[in-house]
Amino acid sequence: MLSACGQESSEAAGSKTDGAPKAAASPAAPAGKGKWLETVKATPEGGFSIGNPDAPVKLIEFASLTCPHCRDFHEMAMPTIKGQYVATGKVLYEFRNFVLNPADYGATMLARCQGPSAFFGLADAFFKNQQTWIEPFTKLTEAQTAPLQSMSPDDQVVTYAKLGGLDGFVRARGIPEAKFKACLTDENQRTQLETIRKTAVEQYKVTGTPAFVLNDKSLEGVHSWADLEPLLKDAVK
Repeated sequence: MLSACGQESSEAAGSKTDGAPKAAASPAAPAGKGKWLETVKATPEGGFSIGNPDAPVKLIEFASLTCPHCRDFHEMAMPTIKGQYVATGKVLYEFRNFVLNPADYGATMLARCQGPSAFFGLADAFFKNQQTWIEPFTKLTEAQTAPLQSMSPDDQVVTYAKLGGLDGFVRARGIPEAKFKACLTDENQRTQLETIRKTAVEQYKVTGTPAFVLNDKSLEGVHSWADLEPLLKDAVK
């Protein structure tokens, strides 16, 4: 059974928006840097990676912050992926945002705007509290959202995010009100999200989330940790 959030998903809120090669022995952690878990970078493709940049196994996840299957995957899989694969230097894990709806877009722009050092912590917060922060968006009325139609695109994004309470959610996690609008209207981040989607759909044939790419091979039909774990184990042997 397919277990993924589709591109046209509206589970969160609002309408839609615009074998693997075998691995070598574990590389040593960088001198003076500590564990590979501390090596977090923005990638040229627009994602955020954690781990050894020269790891023999590279795992890419396309995910949505509003997708319940993505949330379940992160709760079940990430402690093991980080502890048993990334920390050893054998696996480089990269997260690429695949936006599904307006609420997701706002959360994604906010999670990304602090850069790689803060991204994974903010993404974890959005996943762990997914139902809580999504619920206000599901309760918005037509009277509340109707004024958005007469606003500029940037003002639409900012106002919609505030209507759903994202300003309060991220303010408690290090993004002050003064930076809230700048995060949501960052043209560079918007362009990166568009590039990620284009690559996901055209190159990797992504149709839902979570979706995975292992050593540049799309894993068709793999949408859960139960599906992915044996493939990852085999790749690092």
